[in-house]
Amino acid sequence: MGKKLGAIMIYQRLSGALRGISIPANLEFQYSSIHSHNDCYSQLNYCDSHLLHSARRRLARVSDNKCHPRDGAAGPKLGPRRAPHSDREPSGKEDSTTLDTTGFQLFNRPSKHKTFNSDAEIRAEYYPESIELIKELTGASRVVLFDHTIRRRRPGVIDDSPEKRQPVAQAHIDQTPAASVARVHRHLPPKDAEALLKRRFQIINLWRPISHPAIDWPLGFCDFRTVDEKNDILPVALLYPDREGETLGVKYNPKQRWTYFHGVTPDELVLIKCFDSIQDGSVAKFTPHTGFSDPTTPAGTPPRESIELRALVFYD
Repeated sequence: MGKKLGAIMIYQRLSGALRGISIPANLEFQYSSIHSHNDCYSQLNYCDSHLLHSARRRLARVSDNKCHPRDGAAGPKLGPRRAPHSDREPSGKEDSTTLDTTGFQLFNRPSKHKTFNSDAEIRAEYYPESIELIKELTGASRVVLFDHTIRRRRPGVIDDSPEKRQPVAQAHIDQTPAASVARVHRHLPPKDAEALLKRRFQIINLWRPISHPAIDWPLGFCDFRTVDEKNDILPVALLYPDREGETLGVKYNPKQRWTYFHGVTPDELVLIKCFDSIQDGSVAKFTPHTGFSDPTTPAGTPPRESIELRALVFYD
């Protein structure tokens, strides 16, 4: 059965102007049946120059075989240009799913913080351990977390206010290059920002399920190597009362390869690259991603609950 989407307003930058695109609250998308034991077909929603549209896409299911480091063992690191092994790899494609190749990577790192009901406690307890975790996994010298979002899917509820965020059913990239640089200036002192922008920096999201495995409405990721940068993305303006932000919408392209990790647990996390200052084509620059309805989800599966942290990541 289709998932009803609430009213959404997207502002697209078209020929220097802002165009508002309204999606009616009663719009309904139909999801197709399972494709095979490992992969599935689902409906993904895309942006285009004048409208939002959906397309039926195959999403490759990454193998459930895990190869996590032993407790206490040093985890993989990502230096300024090095790509580590992914903790969970598709069979026969070892070394392929990394931050610098595909733009996303899954790790097994349990969190000390277990309750995610208080923003103050999250900032006081979860932020510090996550900063150190990102440093460990990437080899970064400095990490600044600038916000977080908790998402709890509420079937039948269209309220998506800041306190009731639900999974995003729209293929997107969180920041444009200009918005990424603006984030550095916004969250760091001027002297620090000037010096840090001379070296490699990234914006990385740390996404983690909370309470139970994310079987319901998982995240789908598009392999950066299959994105046509010139034709597949377009800037989307976000208008706030005091400022204007900018994300990237994603256009449909049948050559894109979408993947998802089935049943990510609260002890696991996915790092999602949203921006990389290395723009010479040697590494993934970003990761299109979206929440989606997995048609293989068993009846009675708890609705997805997750938290995502957004981080400025700097290297020496």
